[in-house]
Amino acid sequence: MYSGLRPDTVVLELPFRGLWRVENSPARRVPSHGTTAFGSSHAIDFVKVDETGRSAPFTWRAAVAPEPPEQFLGFGVPILSPVPGRVVAIHDHEPDHAGRRSQLLLLPYMLGQAKRARNGAAGLAGNHVVVAAGDRGPFVLVAHLKRDSIQVSVGDEISTLDAIGQCGNSGNSTEPHVHVQVSDSMNWASSQGVPLAFRRADGTVWLPNESEIVRA
Repeated sequence: MYSGLRPDTVVLELPFRGLWRVENSPARRVPSHGTTAFGSSHAIDFVKVDETGRSAPFTWRAAVAPEPPEQFLGFGVPILSPVPGRVVAIHDHEPDHAGRRSQLLLLPYMLGQAKRARNGAAGLAGNHVVVAAGDRGPFVLVAHLKRDSIQVSVGDEISTLDAIGQCGNSGNSTEPHVHVQVSDSMNWASSQGVPLAFRRADGTVWLPNESEIVRA
């Protein structure tokens, strides 16, 4: 078992198949994304990669210009529900924007984060699904999905690993990836983040470390 497991930790299944690199892990720091806003204190990100750890072929464009999201391995990959429960919110209309791996492009993009935050959950999470794991939560948010890819509706009762959509690059995202967080409320202005961990295929539970490559 993960030695840091707290009594309130919510254990999830990895919401995908294949190889993914961990980013912004709460195993490194809390709040994992540098903020507690929107119930994101223990959020974690996963980027689809190949056996060499790359999320897309590295070309000259990657160093100096935005890249089409279709160039990234994760774009369009099926995303699965990490928990059983009831779908309580979906948003599926945000565009997928270009990827930005260039340091030259990241700074101006980050300067626009405040504007995206003012647009609330849709501005930051982009296209997303929220699953209530119980009558009163906790609430599991899966974010940055591909536009028009969501396969569930509000009110649906779903099982663990049911397909819910596809990996995209919507919202506050610099390259296609999936963002997972657990919160105590859907009142995002006041919600609190809840610790999370994941279950391996052998049944053991762990919290993936920053830059760890996980296989599901």
